Amino acid sequence: MAYDLTINGERRSVDADGDTPLLWALRDILGMTGTKYGCGIAQCGACTVHIDGLPARSCQTPIDSVGTSAITTIEAIHTTPSGLKIQQAWQDLDVVQCGYCQSGQIMSAAALLVEKPDPTDADIDEAMSGNICRCGTYVRIREAIKYAAKQGG
Repeated sequence: MAYDLTINGERRSVDADGDTPLLWALRDILGMTGTKYGCGIAQCGACTVHIDGLPARSCQTPIDSVGTSAITTIEAIHTTPSGLKIQQAWQDLDVVQCGYCQSGQIMSAAALLVEKPDPTDADIDEAMSGNICRCGTYVRIREAIKYAAKQGG
C-alpha cells in the first residue's frame, strides 16, 4: 500500500506494508541513511527522528501510525533553530568519536532545547537517557548541549 509521508517538509510516497517501521521506509525505500539502525527495540536511540517536533524511535514506529504528522530527520535538523545550534556545538566541541549514534543524539538534544532552552543537568540526563553511545562521549554531549543553549537566538 502507498503511504504519503511528510519528511523534511516534502511529501514522499512510500509503497510498503503499514507495519513497516519508519526507519526502514527512510533508509531502504527512500535512501535516507542518516537515521541509523541500532538495536531495533527502541532502546538505543540511534534511530531517533522527530515526529511533529517530538523525538521518536523510528525502528518501532510503523508507517501507518504516522498519518499526516511532520517527520524531521537528521538530514534536515539544521533547518530548525535548535538543530542548527546543536550541530554547530557538536562541531565546535568535537563531540563525535566513532559517530554511529550521533544522529540520534543530535535529534534528542535538539528536541530538548525546544522544550527547555536552558536545560539543567537533570533535564539533559532525562532527555538523553534513551541514547546510548558505545564510545562514551556522554561528557562531551552534555557540554555541547549546554554550549548550544548558551548560543541564544
